[in-house]
Amino acid sequence: MRLRNIPGSREAIAASPFVIQEKDMRSYKGSWAQVFGNQQPLYLEIGMGKGRFISQLAVSHPEQNYLGIEKYSSVLVRAIQKREKMEDVRNLLFLRMDAEDLTEVFAPEEVAGIYLNFSDPWPKDRHAHRRLPSRQFLARYEQVLSPGACVEFKTDNTALFSFALEEAAAAGWEVLACTRDLHHDPVLSEGNIMTEYEQRFSEAGNPICKMIMRPAHSA
Repeated sequence: MRLRNIPGSREAIAASPFVIQEKDMRSYKGSWAQVFGNQQPLYLEIGMGKGRFISQLAVSHPEQNYLGIEKYSSVLVRAIQKREKMEDVRNLLFLRMDAEDLTEVFAPEEVAGIYLNFSDPWPKDRHAHRRLPSRQFLARYEQVLSPGACVEFKTDNTALFSFALEEAAAAGWEVLACTRDLHHDPVLSEGNIMTEYEQRFSEAGNPICKMIMRPAHSA
């Protein structure tokens, strides 16, 4: 899907107090607690889109810190607009970066959990390594996750979901929970926060898939 360019988006990102700028983010590796000014656990949403999901998480869980990661400026600027209206929220910041650089920005065991919501399916086989639940990315997540930390993945793309299950097994990850119809699952649907895409796909009649997984050796 082609993204519409929004004039001035890069300038808005550069001026926003809610975005950690690219020139600074690597210097915070291992010290993100100082950025937030507390020792609360840190959670990431990779490919956060317009920020609805992570914004609601931050409001619901002030005892946790959240970083939204998005590589497209024209999408990130929409999340910034939402963030500007959240006057009393102190636990949510954004990064414009590619997830391939995750281990350059976060130290081992620095991240308490990762959310992947409606990630780009990259349907061509030669692009499989770019899919966020691929074993290549699972290896990156494993390097930064704290012991016992999980990755939660949601999608309406059944082929991508099957791929994610296969990759988790190949990478030696443990699948703790799995459903191919989230909104009719009485356990996994409890407390579910919908993304913009999730609401659109669900209203169109598409079942939503979800899995929760962690590295098998994680305790």
